[in-house]
Amino acid sequence: MTHTPHELAADFPDKARLIEALKDSDAHFARLFQEYHEINGAVHRAESDVEPTDDLHLTEMRKTRMHLKDELVRILNQASA
Repeated sequence: MTHTPHELAADFPDKARLIEALKDSDAHFARLFQEYHEINGAVHRAESDVEPTDDLHLTEMRKTRMHLKDELVRILNQASA
């Protein structure tokens, strides 16, 4: 398992400009993006043992991150359609 952060712009480089535009123009997207950024950082810190946590909590954080990312990608796809 890698301990590389899953930054949204790095995962979707072709949508980097759209991500920035939506962060500025869509309050819902901006809130979800901020939540994703925070949970993503927490997962990364736990995976790299900077802030260790138990397996159940790490699994729950990963699920939260996945759900947020799914919603963000849905919005990105809808905005680029």
